[in-house]
Amino acid sequence: MNKPVPTFFPSAALDHAFAGIGAGVVAVLCMHPLDLLKIKFQVATDKPKGGVGRAIWNSLREIKGTQGWRGLYRGVGPNIAGNASSWGLYFLFYNMLKQRASGGDPNFKMSPGSYLLCSAQASAVTAIMTNPIWVVKVRMFTTRPDEPTAYKSLTHGVREIYKTEGLKGLYRGTSLALFGVSNGAIQFMCYEELKRWGFERKRRQFAQAGREWTSNDDKLSNTAYTIMSGASKLIALTSTYPYQVVRSRIQNNATAHLYPTIPTCVKRTWAEEGIRGFYRGLGTNLVRVLPGTCVTFVVYENLAWLLRMAGDRRDRKRAATSTSGD
Repeated sequence: MNKPVPTFFPSAALDHAFAGIGAGVVAVLCMHPLDLLKIKFQVATDKPKGGVGRAIWNSLREIKGTQGWRGLYRGVGPNIAGNASSWGLYFLFYNMLKQRASGGDPNFKMSPGSYLLCSAQASAVTAIMTNPIWVVKVRMFTTRPDEPTAYKSLTHGVREIYKTEGLKGLYRGTSLALFGVSNGAIQFMCYEELKRWGFERKRRQFAQAGREWTSNDDKLSNTAYTIMSGASKLIALTSTYPYQVVRSRIQNNATAHLYPTIPTCVKRTWAEEGIRGFYRGLGTNLVRVLPGTCVTFVVYENLAWLLRMAGDRRDRKRAATSTSGD
């Protein structure tokens, strides 16, 4: 019988949920100004001036000059709440589904299709639960704090949207968020396969060197996690990016009259901007998302490993105490 993986919390899924929350918070604090720009570029309809790097620098400087440092971190509350809750819930559901699919066997090898299905299901549930946070985030990102209609906080935004638009307003873009499930599913399928290859390679190296594998070795290098997470995100993002542009445009209150529905948004964007319109902000998104993804996964993997090690030490201590007591 296979020995169960040690956990700090009552279940491995809770360990992964805690690690996901921590990773989401750290990633937002590091990457928030670029996330702000990504939304601004997505909802803009005028042609950007200069290259990607110049556009990013000029926009950051403009926000800093007119709104100060606080302007660069406008909406950080909803962004932290959204990312922390999204990653926490996602890893909770994802690991529960993986455990169920594997029958609780830590050595069970899941197929790429199984990873894809578990990831899609976890992403769908998470998207529905967190959609109101993202609606508030988009609207805070696309307004100035001194505007009369600007939301002061996440709770204020939720109250105002519910008061004026009802539940329908809080769930604008949900169908597109569900379409975006494909992004996470593709990313995690690629990431899990790359991680499996990494562990198999490491085990072969240990076997060749005659080294014994211990629980402390159940971790790859931060460089490996960085490369694997970046590569998997790049594949997923470039294949599913257009839906993000459409979602941002229909969630943005200022352009609701231009893009009232998904079909109208798609038709208008295609007619006025062509294929490039569906990839607006992609350069900024790559600059923001790839480092952000790498930070998220490196922090997540390290936190998950630390929790496993803490649980293992606690279990060993209890076992030693129990043995000495006998």
